[in-house]
Amino acid sequence: MSEMSQRPGQPAEEPERAFFGRRKGKRLRGEQERRLADLLPKLRVSLPPDDRPLDPRTLFSAPPEAVWLEIGFGGGEHLAAQAAAQPKIGFIGAEPFVNGVVKLLAAIEARSLRNIRIRDEDVTALLARLPDACLDRVYLLYPDPWPKRRQRKRRFVSDASLAEIGRVLKDGGLFRFASDIDDYAGWTLVRAARCPVLTWTARAASDWTKAFPDWPGTRYEAKALAAGRRPTYLEFARLPRGSETSA
Repeated sequence: MSEMSQRPGQPAEEPERAFFGRRKGKRLRGEQERRLADLLPKLRVSLPPDDRPLDPRTLFSAPPEAVWLEIGFGGGEHLAAQAAAQPKIGFIGAEPFVNGVVKLLAAIEARSLRNIRIRDEDVTALLARLPDACLDRVYLLYPDPWPKRRQRKRRFVSDASLAEIGRVLKDGGLFRFASDIDDYAGWTLVRAARCPVLTWTARAASDWTKAFPDWPGTRYEAKALAAGRRPTYLEFARLPRGSETSA
């Protein structure tokens, strides 16, 4: 899908980039439709109608101690677990797949989570509107690998996307990436290595085979392990501004 049709009542925004596949899967049931109609509008992250930056702290009823972003949260199990464990942190989850959004909405309702906001549109438009140094952490977990050579331009990780992530991270902020596809892990390492504002935090060869601290896991990870695929966990820190490395 190269672009997404505008939904009723939604302001026109930038066209979707084609780094994701299906927009919707199985038909939604009654409670899922209700949450989509009633709960999502209260949590949705919409962009201002002009070109003003969007301060992510203003999305929450009480200013959070920090703001974390998860790009492509899938079924939302990692995001919901982190939000439950870190009630003073504000979480933004970006996911265009409607069936994933309704799964997260169910978890939010069941666990009375008040610190999650949802971007159910293209995350690149959101990143472009965030001010510099406004996020403390960014997650990209098990993104679509687009394995065929002709598809790889659709992968989310690129020089441009890493530059944007580095821009919105605070000094010392973390970008965490996980995948069970070795080729995508290598792809990410190559592009992160030439990003002048990010540095890989690994100190030993075993570091990228161990799950992150405070890691609740995801259903995609469980599927990978069950299929005998070993995940790779990569963590990059945002260098202090003014001390960036040369690309």
